[in-house]
Amino acid sequence: MNATTSPTEAAYAVVSDTDTVRLQRTLPGPIERVWQHITDAGLRRQWLAGGDDVQPQADTTFELIWRNDELTDPPGERPDGFSDENRQQSRVIECDPPRRLAFTWDGDSDVAIDLEPRGNDVLLTLVHRHLGNRNRVLMHGAGWHAHLDLLVDRISGRQPEPFWDSWIALKADYDARLPA
Repeated sequence: MNATTSPTEAAYAVVSDTDTVRLQRTLPGPIERVWQHITDAGLRRQWLAGGDDVQPQADTTFELIWRNDELTDPPGERPDGFSDENRQQSRVIECDPPRRLAFTWDGDSDVAIDLEPRGNDVLLTLVHRHLGNRNRVLMHGAGWHAHLDLLVDRISGRQPEPFWDSWIALKADYDARLPA
């Protein structure tokens, strides 16, 4: 985030309990295009993580492969403690194309992404549950916020800001917002 850009209050994750974050974004439609950016590994790697395509069927598995340094050019300065690649196995819990995808996350939490047409736009609602502690809520709240902003930029055809710079600023914001 540069000095001239600050996210609106509505862009921040809502922490609905001690271990759940909920974010919403409005994206240009149609809904099928947004769905493709979530399930197609080639499109998903432009805003979140590559890996495998998501099969539209419960109990199928897919791998997510993060290479956050490749999300934007320039990527910004990667914080200490983050590797250049991270891999995660996930399992589809529920799939109703092109409206809902729910899947396991890191073996101990789950993510649900719901898409709802709103005229020419699509409302995306993401809920990440069972994060377990404040640090994971902080890390994932800032992470999802940065990645979803990148998705909005990609689908809207805008040049995104450096990923790591955005994530670092958002992490500081979330740290100040979340109760200790």
